[in-house]
Amino acid sequence: MPCPVDFYFWPGSTYTYLTVNRIEAVAEREGIEVRWKPFNLRALLRENSSVPFPAGRAKTEYMWRDLERRAQMHGLPFPDERAVYPSDPEALNFKAALVAYEQGWGKEYALTAFKWWFLEGRPPGMHGNLGPMLREMGKDAATILFRIAAPDMNVKMAASADEARALGLFGSPHFVVGKEVFWGDDRLEDAFLWARAERSP
Repeated sequence: MPCPVDFYFWPGSTYTYLTVNRIEAVAEREGIEVRWKPFNLRALLRENSSVPFPAGRAKTEYMWRDLERRAQMHGLPFPDERAVYPSDPEALNFKAALVAYEQGWGKEYALTAFKWWFLEGRPPGMHGNLGPMLREMGKDAATILFRIAAPDMNVKMAASADEARALGLFGSPHFVVGKEVFWGDDRLEDAFLWARAERSP
């Protein structure tokens, strides 16, 4: 059977907005399993003193226009006003994503969180937004917020960074197929083509 595609992502990545809204349709069309894996990209960026898209720079202006073009190309909605970026200063959104995957509703969380942040201008990582979003999803916000504050969440964050570091990841989204690594939403289809050619051990 085809090799599964591991989808590594940071919930505060602009280009990942495109991927979270595309990847399941591609996976279904190709008949290939996709495994969603949020990881602590921020830790890796800090290690390399990297700022992906500094405010006011030509690269950042290009990013926003490129995102708009790609959203239009794939029939995805795009906001009239640019999303708040960076959007998760205390990693609340990322920790909540880890909890959601821990509890089995991670994909639902990711799709909702990107909608709130990217389309509605309400970043879950900003104080005052996460609780209402969780309640809108029908979740017990108080219990989840308590879980986010647990000491072992820092261990889980570090473990996700360690896993990504070992794979040689450096951005979001990344797709890993066996030993092959693909970076960027524009490599999504390439990853699935490779997975179709690969065979699971």
